[in-house]
Amino acid sequence: MTVVAIESLADHLSGGRTLAGLDLGEKTIGVAVSDRGFSFAHPRPVILRKKFTADAEALLTRLKAEDVGAIIIGLPVNMDGSEGPRAQATRAFVRNMARLTALPFAFWDERLSTVAAERTLIEMDFSRARRKEKIDSAAAAFILQGVLDRLQVLRAGSTPE
Repeated sequence: MTVVAIESLADHLSGGRTLAGLDLGEKTIGVAVSDRGFSFAHPRPVILRKKFTADAEALLTRLKAEDVGAIIIGLPVNMDGSEGPRAQATRAFVRNMARLTALPFAFWDERLSTVAAERTLIEMDFSRARRKEKIDSAAAAFILQGVLDRLQVLRAGSTPE
């Protein structure tokens, strides 16, 4: 399984490739993709979940079209820091995906990402129905933006002054 630390992501993102963020839900997979400068996360349409094989095929097609070099996946850690069944299911999803792609995965603690995404959509005056359509991709964007912000800090710390 190719799981890397956030700190080593830069090694996998050469050649103008982008970074993808995923929010794995029971019914959908929220997707967001970075710009090539790794500054902003852009939500993409969700992938409706069917069976793993169909989900993986749809996801890999999307990642190839977006020229993704690495994948961030939200890890649903409990508020006390422990991992429950959803975190185990996410780790299993990554193990299964790793058999199908050489792209590296990195986990990111997604606690409260859906709450933050929902608040933002409410502030944007989205209807309840429209929020339901957009919430998983918005959460994926929050997850990815957290990583992009972390990468900015790491880059700033490694540049000579």
